[in-house]
Amino acid sequence: MLYPITAPAVITVGCMMMQPVAGIDWKDYSDSIPAFLVILIMPLTFSIATGIAFGLISYAGIKLLSGRGREVPWLVYLLAVVFILRFIYLKSL
Repeated sequence: MLYPITAPAVITVGCMMMQPVAGIDWKDYSDSIPAFLVILIMPLTFSIATGIAFGLISYAGIKLLSGRGREVPWLVYLLAVVFILRFIYLKSL
């Protein structure tokens, strides 16, 4: 439950979290689609971890499908596979 006394802090943190959005290159879809998914999924699932997981999975997948897979560090691919396995076996969205 969200108490009214915490509203100013939650709004302030939300504003600070949105500041880096201005630095996203929205014309490069391989960067902007994963960023948009993170921004969309976090509040819809009430889970920061799920939002980040969707962002990593989509980032790795889109870069691979666009032929720019070498731009992505191997650790991102590893984390994407781990998150995919988490969603398959734990089925918690």
